[in-house]
Amino acid sequence: MKKYELNLSTTVFLALLLIFFAAFLFYPVSFMLKGAFFGGGRFSLKYFLLLLESPLERECIFNSFTIALLTTTLTTLLSLPLAHWMTRFNFRGKAWLSGLLLVPMIMPPFVGAIGLSQLLARFGSLNLFLMRLGVLPPDGPIDWLGQGGFWGIVILQVMNLYPIMFLNVSAAMANIDPSLREAGQNLGASGWRLFRTVTLPLILPGYFAGAVIVFIWAFTDLGTPLIFGFSRLVPVQIFDAVSEINTNPMGYALVVLVLALTLALFLISKRALGRRRYEMMARGHTAGAEVQAGSRQTLVIWMALLLVIGSALLPHVTVVIDSFARHWFFTVLPPAWTMENYSEVFGHGLTASSIRNSLIYSALSALLDLFLGVVIAWLLTRKRIPFPSLLDGLATLPLALPGLVLAFGYVAGFDFRISWLNPRNNPTLLLIISYSVRRLPYIVRSAYAGFQQTSVTLEEASANLGATPFRTLRKITLPLVMANLIAGTILTFSFAMLEVSDGLILAMREQFFPITKMIWQVMGRIDPGAPGVACALGVVGMFILTVSLLVAGKLLGRKMGQLFRA
Repeated sequence: MKKYELNLSTTVFLALLLIFFAAFLFYPVSFMLKGAFFGGGRFSLKYFLLLLESPLERECIFNSFTIALLTTTLTTLLSLPLAHWMTRFNFRGKAWLSGLLLVPMIMPPFVGAIGLSQLLARFGSLNLFLMRLGVLPPDGPIDWLGQGGFWGIVILQVMNLYPIMFLNVSAAMANIDPSLREAGQNLGASGWRLFRTVTLPLILPGYFAGAVIVFIWAFTDLGTPLIFGFSRLVPVQIFDAVSEINTNPMGYALVVLVLALTLALFLISKRALGRRRYEMMARGHTAGAEVQAGSRQTLVIWMALLLVIGSALLPHVTVVIDSFARHWFFTVLPPAWTMENYSEVFGHGLTASSIRNSLIYSALSALLDLFLGVVIAWLLTRKRIPFPSLLDGLATLPLALPGLVLAFGYVAGFDFRISWLNPRNNPTLLLIISYSVRRLPYIVRSAYAGFQQTSVTLEEASANLGATPFRTLRKITLPLVMANLIAGTILTFSFAMLEVSDGLILAMREQFFPITKMIWQVMGRIDPGAPGVACALGVVGMFILTVSLLVAGKLLGRKMGQLFRA
């Protein structure tokens, strides 16, 4: 029989973790399931049948599926050649371009949507520029955003999510044994046939892992459709349902639909991939099989990569420009420049408080993640506990749980008289916890890797000298893994700063608004200067995010990209 180490400290930590997951993960999910299936006091599927009978809801479901499918398809078409070039060829500036390819992933699409609207609107900068050149007639602007912003959402999501697909596909390509390609070439295969018969079957696990994340992310994105004003989507309908959560159970049905879709995609991909074998006799990095690109190939690769990177960052560059504009209407560039937008951001009570709120929410959630991550990693690597895979799965589960679902569950599940726990009165605690739960896998991975790389003999020596397990952890283990912990904590802080779904749904009073909710609020003003103020807020958020990630990248180096692989 396996012997477990269940001393007092281990038992207390396990109990605290189970209580935390039960209260802030399983309880809100179970509350939503109850509302969807037992809204009338007994089990019923009538709300799901009403979803299918409603033309509006059917259109929303169809649009969300279409956007997610288009986004996944286009990110695939974009990422495959990028991953092929970066793993197959060696050329000057490769490391620099490889880093730049990941930059769009850290730029929030919610903020970029403001810039893309300015660029691609009917009388936005691109159409006005083409009219000035005479390419377009004055009365014939092109609807680049398409169907009320539909294609704008797809474009922005592709530009923001392709790094996730790229990371997963390039990692899979890098692990292909080069001798398999050589064997295929010796048998006469080349080009497309070699890719189709050798490379593609071997990268399917990495590809499907990235594709599932991209699909779910695109399906559940809330901020981008709100900025474009495209309301016929499932996330927007869920957002609107929050205001009538106690009277209309249809919101529960929509959320459960999203939750079921998320779980189904993960299970289907796992089941489909589990039927086939993908192991190789040897896994060799492509570094030994890289081909030195010629000057013409290098030029083509550089031009293609810079075009992708420039297109992905252009909306955010536009946001920076707009933040310094006094007004920007019907002109290619702003006719007048000002610093007043930043003066209002830092001088106005509500906008300034939103920055302070985001800093507080993000900092406290990062500290909570640090504590939980260290405890979970310590239990998994240093203690023999019952069902360790279950604890590991609970810590990783938030990766598969959209923020939209969790935030809705918090509003529904904690809508009672305890004011400090009710988001309608004060969402501070639930915002901190929701930020923490969503980012917990990052810090767990960082801490887990650090503990694995630290020899246990040092801790054993400390224990032999009479030190308690807690003193050993504090004096020996934590200092050795401090770089991993700091980097993981900074990552959780930075991504919480511009979290969209949680802030938009949970923050209902202006004094508690984070930056993202305040940006959406400002964009709704009937004021010519409102877009400039919203952009200034977005630039402040992007600046904090960029500085944080630069620090984390300095500490983690190339390991940081591994945190975003499925």
